[in-house]
Amino acid sequence: MVLIARSDSWLHTSSGEPRGYIETPRLRELWFHTGTACNLRCPFCLEGSKPGDDRLQLMTLADVQPYIDEAVALGVENFSFTGGEPFVARDFHNILDYALGHRPCLVLTNGTRPLLQRLSQLEPLVNAAHPLRFRISIDYPDAARHEAGRGAGTYAESFDALKQLHTMGFEVSVARQWQSGEDTAAVEQAYRDELHRVGLPSDLRLISFPDFLPPGATADVPEISENCMTEHHTSESRAQFMCAFSRMVVKHSGRTGVYACTLVDDDPHYNLGATLKESLDTRVMLRHHRCFSCFSHGASCSEI
Repeated sequence: MVLIARSDSWLHTSSGEPRGYIETPRLRELWFHTGTACNLRCPFCLEGSKPGDDRLQLMTLADVQPYIDEAVALGVENFSFTGGEPFVARDFHNILDYALGHRPCLVLTNGTRPLLQRLSQLEPLVNAAHPLRFRISIDYPDAARHEAGRGAGTYAESFDALKQLHTMGFEVSVARQWQSGEDTAAVEQAYRDELHRVGLPSDLRLISFPDFLPPGATADVPEISENCMTEHHTSESRAQFMCAFSRMVVKHSGRTGVYACTLVDDDPHYNLGATLKESLDTRVMLRHHRCFSCFSHGASCSEI
């Protein structure tokens, strides 16, 4: 396993202890960041996405095809796509068509106008060689609260997208905001009531996420040492960290690179190389403040 020569803070905590890390024995899931451009401007967005944003650039089929081919050769089980809003990328339906010829796919989307305007491009993908799933962000089971962050009309649009995709035959799920101290049972019942109200199965999968803060932000969280990873985790629980089985491809300044996971693309230390094979040979140090969410809460973007 390669230890990349980076600053001492990459390898050690501020107190000088060896920093906790994850090794990746094999690639099970490959994520693609389709770019930080989005039709919405949510103040809490962990990617800082907004209309026209190019911190991470839009992906094309030519960008992703070599990584899909390499991932298949490495035995990948699933492809997943996030943004920004993936359906802002004009080539996205072609990307999905190619990826679905090789493995199942998951798309994270806000389920608003960019998706709704391209349903006719998605419908043929019901018959693809592998299944396509969608996870739509509905932050709260309350229109006013959801739209306070995402904008007027987005609540109804997202439920409309859920229903239309489900009717077409795609598997769908909901991503929601989790808050410390919430009554989780009551919140989930409120979602089930809303799903039932619009004619969707009330048992759709709900995936909860804490506030990850905007890109470049810092958070006052404990640092993770090697000792933390053995005292508080087992080999089985360490294997559930996303960086233990996945990678994410991003495009920055015209070049693609492989990052450790979906939550650390604002830190160039986590660019692990130009190829998937190279990235898998690199130890992932748990230095990013979002790593603590994985360490303490088991937060994960993956459905594996």
